Amino acid sequence: MKPFVLWMTGLPCSGKTTIVKELQKDIPNLAMLDGDELREWFSPKDFSKAGRDEHNKRVAHLAKLLLKHGVPSAVSLVSPYKENRDNAREIINSGDQFAECYVKCSVEKCEQRDVKGMYAKARKGEIKGFTGIDDPYDAPQNPDLLIDTEHESLTDSAKKVKEFLKKRNLI
Repeated sequence: MKPFVLWMTGLPCSGKTTIVKELQKDIPNLAMLDGDELREWFSPKDFSKAGRDEHNKRVAHLAKLLLKHGVPSAVSLVSPYKENRDNAREIINSGDQFAECYVKCSVEKCEQRDVKGMYAKARKGEIKGFTGIDDPYDAPQNPDLLIDTEHESLTDSAKKVKEFLKKRNLI
């Protein structure tokens, strides 16, 4: 197995972290870099455009470090702007060992899945700059892998990722 970075991007509650947790059952030593968890340490509560850009860069540098040390990782991060994802690819700079994975799901379905009530708070104006409500999400136009969690089961989504990794000779 070669190390790799899966950059899982999608709306909040689209299933990014859930897929990574499923992948961890079959991929030994797969590190999950979860945006929510890392934000607490890297850039707490700064959801401005500049704050998001900086947070994405910090996570990309961490993923690059893991890759350098032979640890496969999956980054579960909204990465709402195209430039965030382009910067991550450039920072990590690992060719086929990097994959932008678009976890596609409608805002409506994400709202149904939202157990924390973030979408409801955003709609009430209690959370400002919430991606998908009052801050844009630039959906990837040409991701390395498209995962449609609205229409695929968790098992099928994880299987799709594993097949993708096998085709790239990464697992």
